[in-house]
Amino acid sequence: MTGNCAVILAAGEGTRMKSKKPKVLAEVLFKPMIDWVIDSAKACGMEEENICVVTGHGREQLEAALPQGVQTVVQTERLGTGHAVMQARDFLRAHGSANVLILGGDAPFMDGETVSMALQYHTRANSAATVISADVTDPTGYGRIVRDGNGDFSGITEEKDATEAQKAIREVNSGAYWFNIQALLVALEKMETNAKYRLNAAKEYYLTDAIEILRSMGQRVTTFNSRSEDVVLGANDRDQLAHLNEIARQKVIRRHRLAGVSIPFDTGVIIAPDVRIGRDAEILQGTILKGKTEIGEDAVVGPNSVLENCVIGAGATVTQTYGTDVRVGEKTQVGPFARLRPGTQIGADVRVGNFVEVKNSTVGDGTKISHLSYIGDTDVGRNVNVGSGCATVNFTGKEKFRTTIGDHAFIGCDTSLVAPVRVGDRAYTGAGSTITEDVPDDALALGRARQVIKKDWVKVKNPYRK
Repeated sequence: MTGNCAVILAAGEGTRMKSKKPKVLAEVLFKPMIDWVIDSAKACGMEEENICVVTGHGREQLEAALPQGVQTVVQTERLGTGHAVMQARDFLRAHGSANVLILGGDAPFMDGETVSMALQYHTRANSAATVISADVTDPTGYGRIVRDGNGDFSGITEEKDATEAQKAIREVNSGAYWFNIQALLVALEKMETNAKYRLNAAKEYYLTDAIEILRSMGQRVTTFNSRSEDVVLGANDRDQLAHLNEIARQKVIRRHRLAGVSIPFDTGVIIAPDVRIGRDAEILQGTILKGKTEIGEDAVVGPNSVLENCVIGAGATVTQTYGTDVRVGEKTQVGPFARLRPGTQIGADVRVGNFVEVKNSTVGDGTKISHLSYIGDTDVGRNVNVGSGCATVNFTGKEKFRTTIGDHAFIGCDTSLVAPVRVGDRAYTGAGSTITEDVPDDALALGRARQVIKKDWVKVKNPYRK
């Protein structure tokens, strides 16, 4: 392996989260914090194979959640950030004399732009190490950036070891760094073999001691101020996690508004960071957009719609609808109170109305499924009309079969199509029919019993009638 790489520290348990999952799998806008951090590393041009995650607590669960190709090493003992990076030495050696980005797995707002700009600065300055810093309102708990009388960087002091004067410093270490790999390996070796580097309050190997070692060797160490207080933020409990979610929610909403998306009232609006929305689209109250959902230009979503990994075409309207892993064509109307289930592809200018459920089906352009119907495992043609109360009966109790409905067909109200069955082009089914055999093109199918009337039946059989 060659080129720049990243080591992400993610071995912590996060006991205050009171979760069965590792802390870095806690979600901000439905996306695990570790995924935010990995995306920041990838923004510097790294492929997954050039990213190494240091795991520990919940190792198996975390490794299963990581993107394919990401490397892992294990920190079996929690002996500090320096010790965590030591576990990745073989990974670092494989990358030669390139640079390594060190990130905390629970710092989702250390964004790609910041780390990319820090790399440029690090490279231009020919530094052995660059510390990414930030000025914060409340520095409590963070390592302080200490400077000499000329304002030049002279070191990092952890909160536990800081004097009262140092605790008043507002410029703090974000926990993110760029290192020259060879310089870092030398520093780690010296740290491990010199007992003084564990004579701190926590009796741990601090990664910040690598900075001290490099400076003592005459190596150049610089700082890059991110200009954003948010890059240092993490979450140790659910209350702090909720705070991160609200910060992220407002950032994402603002980004879309500035890009030309109409979000007139953001009450209850939650948009995941990887969602893409076209210009002049409108997102209404109570709408939740998750995963990698894409909304086309001029589309209207909401109020009170939830879409996950959906693609909504330009000019479509999706109202009070729950959809997962579906595609909706241009100018199609969905809802209110519709459910679109995985595997569904709906064409252009379609109407999927109230209390309609569509699952694992294709629906052709111009088709109308207006109300109270279930379409499952079905291929519906173009310009089909499906009446109220229809269902494709796709499950025998053991197996599922598909139904096919041809172009321009008319499915009468309360029709049940028992799969496997095909209704031909331009064919009709009578209201109330149960169709169990294929219907030819241009035919009318009736599958219902003849109406029988029994006069005075109620008087005879209902003793409560007076």
